[in-house]
Amino acid sequence: MRIIYLLIVCMYFVGSLAYKPVVILHGILSGAESMTVLVRHIEKFHPGTVVYNCDKFSGWYSLENAWRQVQQIKDYIDQIGKLHPEGIIVLGYSQGGLLARAAIQSLPNHNVKTFISLSSPQAGQYGTSFLHLIFPDLAAKTAFELFYSRVGQHTSVGGYWNDPHKQDLYMKYSEFLPLINNEKLSSNSTSFKMGMVRLNKLVLIGGPNDDVITPWQSSHFSYFNESLNVIPFYKREIYMNDSIGLKTLLEANKLIIIVKPFVHHLSWHLNKRVINEVIMPYLD
Repeated sequence: MRIIYLLIVCMYFVGSLAYKPVVILHGILSGAESMTVLVRHIEKFHPGTVVYNCDKFSGWYSLENAWRQVQQIKDYIDQIGKLHPEGIIVLGYSQGGLLARAAIQSLPNHNVKTFISLSSPQAGQYGTSFLHLIFPDLAAKTAFELFYSRVGQHTSVGGYWNDPHKQDLYMKYSEFLPLINNEKLSSNSTSFKMGMVRLNKLVLIGGPNDDVITPWQSSHFSYFNESLNVIPFYKREIYMNDSIGLKTLLEANKLIIIVKPFVHHLSWHLNKRVINEVIMPYLD
């Protein structure tokens, strides 16, 4: 009887130390292979962790309409969640973090315990350096002519291009970011907020030397005003009105904001020192 009792205690102890499964979503114009360093690092230092490295919408397919991608990512996360009723962790890098957030919001009954947004344009994007990675001949000042059109909304970038000088067109034409941020109310607005406040932990990671996400503070839901001054997230309507639950999460100590300097956008998921400092502590 004593041996059986000790065995049960040991099984409980080991189970309590088990790491939750991690779902990883890559960024724009890349694929699952780009996240291999991060996957192997997690597997090495958190042995036994089940890691799902999403291979959907790789390369140029990552430019497909944002909602089309979210629909498949949502189903992917939902299926994995059902395999792990104890709960899962979702980490999205760059555009992948924005799409992952929308997918989580679209699953009001999900079992995602922690969502890590790794240098993702959560409040939108407005910058030439980012544009030139994808559209070399496009300038930020005139990009609205493409993105705020029916054709432009067929691209993922058009869905979260947030021109501070063209907010009327942004609200009129953008079919993605204003909806998931509940700037435009819809039949899904309540569900979008429910999906966020269901999280046990929301980790927002970004830094001033990112050089791609513009403004870099968009990774923390802060953004430009019309004068291109960055308004802190806590002074923006999305927080003050608790539009998607950011205020609720912060007041419950479930919102973690990480500012990490001297990290370029392309290094967040490749630099092992950075991974140890800003990602590994939240994979529990």
